[in-house]
Amino acid sequence: MKAEPAAQARLLDLQALDSELRRLEHRLHNLPEIVEAAELKQRADALEADLMTAQTKASDIQRHQRKAESDVEQVRARADRNAERLESGAITNAKDLQNLQSEIESLGRRQSELEEIVLGVMEEAETISADVARLGEEREAAVAEVTEVTARRDTAAAEIQWDRTRITQDRERVAGEIPDDLLKFYDKLRGQYDGVAVAPLRYGRCNGCKLALSTMELNEIRAAAADEVVRCEECRRILVRTEESGLNAPAAE
Repeated sequence: MKAEPAAQARLLDLQALDSELRRLEHRLHNLPEIVEAAELKQRADALEADLMTAQTKASDIQRHQRKAESDVEQVRARADRNAERLESGAITNAKDLQNLQSEIESLGRRQSELEEIVLGVMEEAETISADVARLGEEREAAVAEVTEVTARRDTAAAEIQWDRTRITQDRERVAGEIPDDLLKFYDKLRGQYDGVAVAPLRYGRCNGCKLALSTMELNEIRAAAADEVVRCEECRRILVRTEESGLNAPAAE
C-alpha cells in the first residue's frame, strides 16, 4: 500500500486519539464510584428489608399487647363484679360464698399471670421499637450515602463524556485528512491488534511490540520508498518512520 509520509504520520495522531478514547471508555466503565454506589445500594436495600421485618414484628407485638391488656381488663372486671357480689351480702349460702371466694382467688392469680405477660410483651415491644428507630436511622444514612456517591459518579461520568465528545470531534477531523484506503486498513488492523494498528519506529525499535528490528528488516525499510506503508514483521502493525527511526532518510521512489 502507498500513502504520503504526511498521511502515514497522521496515523500516529489518529492512533493517539483512539487510544485515549479507549482509556476514557475503560475509565467510564470502571469508575470507583460505580462499585461504591452498588455496594451502598445493596446495604441500603438490606437495611430496608430489615426495617420492614422489624416494623412487621413491632406491629404484631402491638396487637399481642392489646390482646393481653384486654384479657387483663376482662379478668379484673369479672373479679370486681364478684367482689361486689361478695360484699353486698346478697349471697347467704355458705357453699355459694365458698365458691365465689374461690373464683375471686383464681381470678386474682389469673390476673397476675396476665399482667406478667403484658409486662413481658411491653419489654419486647420497647426493644423492637428501638430496633425500628435504629434501622430507620441507618437506612436514611445509607440512602444519603447512595445519593452522594451516585452524584459523584454521574459528575465523573459527565466529565468523561465531555472529554469523549471533544476527542471524537478531533478524531473526525484527523481521520478526514487520511486517505480512505489507508484509513480502512488502519481500522481493520486496529480491530485485529487490540486497538493499536500503528506505531512509530524509533531508534530501530517498533514501539508497538517494543522489539528491536533486525539489521535486515531495517535495511528493507531503509530501501523502501517514502510512500510505502511498511509493517513490523513481529506484530504486523503499521510502522511509521520518524526522525528517530535510526534510519537514513528513505529514498524517494
